[in-house]
Amino acid sequence: MYQILIGLEIHAELLTNSKIFCSCSTQFGKEANTQCCPVCLGLPGSLPVLNKKVIEFAIQSGIAMNCEITKKSFMDRKNYFYPDLPKAYQISQYEDPLCKDGYIEIEKDKKVKKIGIQRIHIEEDAGKSIHEKDYSLVDYNRCGLPLIEIVTKPHMNSSKEAYLFLENLKSILEYIEVSDCKMEEGSLRCDVNINVVSSDMVKTNIVELKNLNSFKAVAKAIEYEEKRHISLLEKGENTKKETRRWDEHKNMTIPMRSKEYVQDYRYFKDPDLVMIHIDKDWIEGMKKNIPELPKDKKSRFIKDYHLPDYDAKVLTSSRKIADFFEEVVKYFSDFKLVSNFIMTEVYRVLKEKNITIEDIKIKPKDLGELLTFIQKGMISNHIGKKIFKKMCISGETPRNIIENKGLIQISDENSIKEMIQKVINENPQSIEDYKNGKDKALGFLVGQVMKESRGKANPKLVNQYLNKMI
Repeated sequence: MYQILIGLEIHAELLTNSKIFCSCSTQFGKEANTQCCPVCLGLPGSLPVLNKKVIEFAIQSGIAMNCEITKKSFMDRKNYFYPDLPKAYQISQYEDPLCKDGYIEIEKDKKVKKIGIQRIHIEEDAGKSIHEKDYSLVDYNRCGLPLIEIVTKPHMNSSKEAYLFLENLKSILEYIEVSDCKMEEGSLRCDVNINVVSSDMVKTNIVELKNLNSFKAVAKAIEYEEKRHISLLEKGENTKKETRRWDEHKNMTIPMRSKEYVQDYRYFKDPDLVMIHIDKDWIEGMKKNIPELPKDKKSRFIKDYHLPDYDAKVLTSSRKIADFFEEVVKYFSDFKLVSNFIMTEVYRVLKEKNITIEDIKIKPKDLGELLTFIQKGMISNHIGKKIFKKMCISGETPRNIIENKGLIQISDENSIKEMIQKVINENPQSIEDYKNGKDKALGFLVGQVMKESRGKANPKLVNQYLNKMI
């Protein structure tokens, strides 16, 4: 028997307008090396000034993750040499992080487990190295971007637990609006520390995994390493204490370098920055302004809207989606129908177009009106889905689309009977097949009636009268 021990180190870029130690912009995607200054580049004589908003965001994160807030803290210099670090040291925190001893809860197999947070500290980001075939380039725009590093305790014992933890962490950071958590832009990055212990307490050396650009990649890399560690133990061998990277094309980890030790970084207090004093009243004020967090919102959705646990979890995983749901139900009170529509049609559009809920053009009031039309039988569910897609693109109201396209559902009995009679007359073989017990024939006939009505006939009435008239 073996047990896997997993700890995570997550870097989240903070949503400040300026960098951590200077006034340079944090805007993503600008031309290389256009958002730099002497402080970013570590030029002689330049002095850093700590951005107060960075401290505020870090403390809010600590409060949301049940951490103890350090009243007196300071910045350290972490020394290492790399082309994307022009000062040859990174301003970070080592001895006294702003936040420590917290936790996040995950739910697996209907059981709640606390994953310990060892520390949350602030630091500056390094630049970005761009490696081409015959040369390398460095973009220093990212130098000095404000980060929080969240270091967990090795409390996770499977790839699934790590995945759940990251989902919960991302939701919390988005809810308190300290980071946009866009992994594709590098504003949320995750490293994994992993080792395996056998039943007779033989442990593999801890290996660090990097180059993980999605939660799925994290899970896959963990699963690969777990098998590799166990295989080595079974041969009487051990892992090297090293850093490995995940190769998503080969679906395997590859050695990068030997693992550094703390003493290699030669930490010492940064002499250019003063001690950080955190006032108790400041902390209390931030506690009062922390919004409703995902766990509490999920419980409220179950209680107030009578939603199943699964629906509540999906809707509250994103604050923007949860807010959208609550706006829609102001105009349409069938909570479960709203939930179903968002989880299927809304999410489908977001995935197909690779957009977020903020990019969708439909207004909550208009979606409520569309669902009202469907519920009252004015349009079919099938037509409703088509109208919804058009609303997302054009921003038109459902009423305008229905009236302009003539999409009102046909519920007039005489009109439906006329169409059914025509289909019966034109398909005598299908009628005979149905009478001989071939149930599929009925589906064919229903389809022919819907085709005759251009999809406007009320399906319920079509089925009802078709059976009677046959």
